[in-house]
Amino acid sequence: MIREADYIYRDEIKKADLDKEIWQYFSVLPNIQSVGVINGERIYKHLIGLRAITTKDAMEAKWYPIPLDLLDKISTRITDEVLQVNRVVYDITNKPPATIEWE
Repeated sequence: MIREADYIYRDEIKKADLDKEIWQYFSVLPNIQSVGVINGERIYKHLIGLRAITTKDAMEAKWYPIPLDLLDKISTRITDEVLQVNRVVYDITNKPPATIEWE
């Protein structure tokens, strides 16, 4: 599930020619179930988090402003192609206070 979502994320970033601008970008799979609706019925599936940052020294980092239309495309592809996922979120937290990775 995480490999599929990360492949889609990386594929779309590369197609948009942003892979050289972003220092690090990856998908995360937190232990969270998300409620959704399909065919009028409540479903519980997984959430995927996306992270993209820029930095000069890795001691401080800024989140990368991926264009909204590209985030929409990535989110739609993930939820359409990775059947166990029904929600995608984008982490816009700088370092500090957050770290680059999710733990």
